[in-house]
This record gives sequence, C-alpha cells and structure tokens, in this order.
Amino acid sequence: MKKISQETDKHITETFLDNGADGIVQKRSLDVKPILENNKRLITQNDGYSPDRSLKRIASIPVVVLEIWCKEYHKDQNKGNWFELPKDIQKKILKEKLNSSEFRYFRTSEGRL
Repeated sequence: MKKISQETDKHITETFLDNGADGIVQKRSLDVKPILENNKRLITQNDGYSPDRSLKRIASIPVVVLEIWCKEYHKDQNKGNWFELPKDIQKKILKEKLNSSEFRYFRTSEGRL
C-alpha cells in the first residue's frame, strides 16, 4: 500500500493509503497514553463524587474507542457514530465494557456500573 496523505488533528492521526484495485484505506490512530495516565491519576485521587455527592466521575473514554465499540455493536465497519446510538444501547455497552477488567484503564473511579 502506498501512502497518499496523512493528517493530524490534535491527538488523532488519519492516514490515507492507496490499496490498488481495492480502493483507498483510511487508518485512524490515537495516542491514548496521556488519557490513560490521567485516568490512573484520577482513580487514586478520591472516590469520584462531586462535593455534594450528586454526581460521580466514572470514566474517560476516547471518542475513537466509542466509535470502535459502536462498530462492534452494529457488526458493520461503516456504522461508527456512537452518538446516534439510542441511550439505552449506549448504557448497555458502557456497562459491559467498563465492568470488564479489559477496559479498566478507562475508569476514573472504583465501583461497578
């Protein structure tokens, strides 16, 4: 594959590759290290509740990851708009993913959803 172009906007890098007869491939990547480092700091900071205990900080998840989870839900690589999913589906996915030890570094406070 031959690189056509590469663009970086904040932390997301988009690379466009010529894949010959198969067309153009778009590759998106994100440096999640700063987000994960901040999450590790937050999870040890306090219990995540606001001073009046009416709100609780749960997680910090990069939008690219939400897009991936949306595509997994739809089982279609062309349907990755997290914000178009119904709220009940978003909650179901977040509960499943954030209660899993595989995605524990997105959590910013202890507990289960």
